[in-house]
Amino acid sequence: MSHSFDVKNIADLARIAITEREAQEFAEGFESILSYIDEIKNVDPSYTRTIEHARPLLRNVLREDENPYESGVFTEALLDEAPARENNYIKVKKMIGGGDNS
Repeated sequence: MSHSFDVKNIADLARIAITEREAQEFAEGFESILSYIDEIKNVDPSYTRTIEHARPLLRNVLREDENPYESGVFTEALLDEAPARENNYIKVKKMIGGGDNS
């Protein structure tokens, strides 16, 4: 059984239409990703100890918000731009069980 066949079956289950060529391209992409994961699994964990001195450089640097907007200031303007709305929500098409807005 080829991997493109597996991709085609998964796409069918998800109700996503893909061509045989797309299935093959996805299968190749998945193989590449899985191969890379295997490479990562084989990295010597003792190597990570050699970069401990860099840990302060790896932290996430955040800035304080300056003059943050009051909550809800733009809500009405954003909702007015939506194609359809119901109260304070953007109304979208039903994705499961049909495409109507009911």
